[in-house]
Amino acid sequence: MQRPYPFNHLAAVRHLRRSDEKMAALIARVGRFRLPLERQRHPFHSLLSAIVYQQLHATAAAAILARIHTQIGGGDAPSPAQVLAADEATLRATGLSRQKIAAVRDLAEKTAAGVVPDWTQMEALDDEAVIARLISVRGVGVWTVQMLLMFRLGRPDVLPALDYGVQQGYQLAYRKRRLPTPRELAAAGERWRPYRTVASWYLWQAVRLEREAKTRA
Repeated sequence: MQRPYPFNHLAAVRHLRRSDEKMAALIARVGRFRLPLERQRHPFHSLLSAIVYQQLHATAAAAILARIHTQIGGGDAPSPAQVLAADEATLRATGLSRQKIAAVRDLAEKTAAGVVPDWTQMEALDDEAVIARLISVRGVGVWTVQMLLMFRLGRPDVLPALDYGVQQGYQLAYRKRRLPTPRELAAAGERWRPYRTVASWYLWQAVRLEREAKTRA
């Protein structure tokens, strides 16, 4: 179920329109801001899904995650304790690679130890503190945490400068000859503060519009 945004998204869109003419033009093309904001029961489950999906086709990853739920969680998303109780053979039988088994176990250990906080605890932390704590988990990088900040916590000022889709959207919307580097994108994004999450969503939509235009052609 879509949750309400914890910030004024209408004010965010007004700010972006005023501060950047090309972003204003993109907003006019895309329309209403509609970033889906949902939350699983615990950040552990969000990060577990993120680890499983890394470098896999969505269909294959979904099948592995379903087996994890069935074989380890008893038909539901597993707890950290259930993951830690599962032996190597059981984890391998779900389709996880050895590298991902190590990552999933590390996630479970750090969740049990309190390094990975629950949502209430996480809401009390600023973005940088959340990133610092979660990237200590094996297999969890800055991009993964930024997606959690945006799509789970609804933080308004996240710019995933390493994201290819955001880079591509910037290239399209600003008519650049090449993709921006992460540093260039971060510099360009200064004008979007404190609503870089909203700007990033619109840049993703620029890619969608381009794809749809090519499909119709």
